[in-house]
Amino acid sequence: MKQFLVIGLGNFGYFLATHLYSKGHDVMAIDKKPELVDRIKTKVTQAIVADATDADVIGSLGVKEMDVAVVSIGSVLSNSILAVLNLQEAGIRHIVAKAINEPHKRVLEKLGVRDICFPEKDNAISMAEKLHNPNLIDYLPFMEGYGIIELAVPKSFIGKSLRQVKLPNRYDVQIIAIKEMISEKVYFIPKADFIFKDNGVMILLGSESGLKKLKTS
Repeated sequence: MKQFLVIGLGNFGYFLATHLYSKGHDVMAIDKKPELVDRIKTKVTQAIVADATDADVIGSLGVKEMDVAVVSIGSVLSNSILAVLNLQEAGIRHIVAKAINEPHKRVLEKLGVRDICFPEKDNAISMAEKLHNPNLIDYLPFMEGYGIIELAVPKSFIGKSLRQVKLPNRYDVQIIAIKEMISEKVYFIPKADFIFKDNGVMILLGSESGLKKLKTS
């Protein structure tokens, strides 16, 4: 069990905080809007009306012992930056921050924030990828130039071994796992002699160019 601090209780912060709590973690959720705190107070360990841009307020909450702090303030860039600075001064080492655009991301990187997410951008890209390719089940940006996708096994792969399809050489991608939808079996890091079957789903990690080539093959 870990201790999490979630700052900003819009939709992203709300679902993040409540899901972490449902997994058995201690979650302190704060927002300066009483109505947002009120709607989450029974779904987290502790919900507090507080302004994270005030250093004295952050210091008074005793957040130093938190394992991770998530700054999900996105509408006002300066508030997000102040919250990050206050958390750093409070002694929190692991900070995750939501960015609303590339300039915001660059500022957060300058502040030393390593975990930065783009919820709206990532969801939009994922949906666009699914609409672009009906065989694509899911898409998740991984890092610059790389992604993770779930892709139905192409018909040309069925009956062939992993060795035969040569994914790393031909497409610059690696298979993380294969799920068989009928048996519901999951094969993590399948061996080279694994035989592809119909109704299977591949979870792949690779370069965006390689993943694109595979999706259109």
